[in-house]
Amino acid sequence: MFQFRKTDQVSKKGMKGAEKMSGSEVRRKAKTARMAAKKLAVAEEEKKNEALEAMATALIRHRDRIFSANETDLLQGEKAGLPPALMDRLRLTRKRLEEMGEGLCQLRRMPDPVGEILDSRRREDGLRIEKVRVPLGVIGMIYEARPNVTVDAAGLALKAGNAVVLRGSSSASRTNRALTEALHRALAGTSLPEEAVQLVEDPDRQAVHELITMNGWIDVIIPRGGAGLIRRVVRESTVPVLETGVGNCHIYVDRSAKSAMAEEIVINAKTDRPAVCNAVETLLVHRVWAEKHLPSLCEKLRQQGVQVKGCSRTRALFPQADEAGEEDWETEFLDLVLPFRIVDSLEDAVEHIDRYGSRHSEAIITEDDTAARTFMRGVEAAAVYHNASTRFTDGSQFGFGAEIGISTQKLHARGPMGVTELTSYQYRIHGTGQVR
Repeated sequence: MFQFRKTDQVSKKGMKGAEKMSGSEVRRKAKTARMAAKKLAVAEEEKKNEALEAMATALIRHRDRIFSANETDLLQGEKAGLPPALMDRLRLTRKRLEEMGEGLCQLRRMPDPVGEILDSRRREDGLRIEKVRVPLGVIGMIYEARPNVTVDAAGLALKAGNAVVLRGSSSASRTNRALTEALHRALAGTSLPEEAVQLVEDPDRQAVHELITMNGWIDVIIPRGGAGLIRRVVRESTVPVLETGVGNCHIYVDRSAKSAMAEEIVINAKTDRPAVCNAVETLLVHRVWAEKHLPSLCEKLRQQGVQVKGCSRTRALFPQADEAGEEDWETEFLDLVLPFRIVDSLEDAVEHIDRYGSRHSEAIITEDDTAARTFMRGVEAAAVYHNASTRFTDGSQFGFGAEIGISTQKLHARGPMGVTELTSYQYRIHGTGQVR
């Protein structure tokens, strides 16, 4: 487990000596990040790792200020009537803060991706061509609630040699500011520029539009939040977008599934943290399994506080279930709500997922290896599971240290995006005087 320790008093570098630039906050901070990115691109691995350790230590050193800011955000959220899912994402606890610090320490222990030679070949004339990992440059991160993203994004970007411009939601403004101030204090005591982490505090929606159209200053935009935010960024951005997606995730319980295993997986996938994107949102059940085991599973879910909804066939077997309709199959509830649908075959389950899934995480529970292979090959998703909970779709669980988001697209990156997904590559050609 991550252990915080005391470090020496750090100095403040601030913005002294930096060129003062006119214009909006977004433009000023993007330009400042661009200057910092040039330094990070050539930073040695040891220096980046020292910075990550300092950032982790700073989280606990400044925990009182961070928790105070978070408490204010939570109180404001209650007054504003934020839904329970957003309140859960907004809330920081000692455990969650420690996990954020542990994520930074895991990044410290990971190999530096920058400079990795992906391919090398020599032509007949002696010309040597190398394909080498390089940073993306400046990453624009737009996210809702989720103050942990502030730290995860900063750490991942730095490890990959990038600067980051963060724009969180107003619901977490005080928490994000406190976290960023802690990171700045940490970086001020290192050889890396504290300007590598920039937080846009302007609450105006126009700030988002400005950030996603800053071609030449921002190299890639990563939106992380609800469907509305992601659609807006994809629609309006002129900067390339690494699209993360909502999690309308499914579990299909096949006819041969072991009942005890199915119950444990489904309950975990729904109740462990229902407000996160890798929680299950629809359960598909083969009719043969349903006839034997569905009432027991439904009752155990109800005992866990889950509102069970169902198709007509489900309600015939479990009358206490509320009626499920078309809207339920399309919904990412982020809450203790789970609609059931009984299907006649694996093919019916795959067809349902193709129609309603968000290409995030899908799972099959079965003892039939052929059925598992058919499902895993036929389902379109970034992560597909056999006999395991969808809750594992997470950067830390995959061994990435942290994640900057879960990509549901196919180009450049797919699934949990760790440090290597925040790099590009460059061809470096070494010659001895060759001409064409």
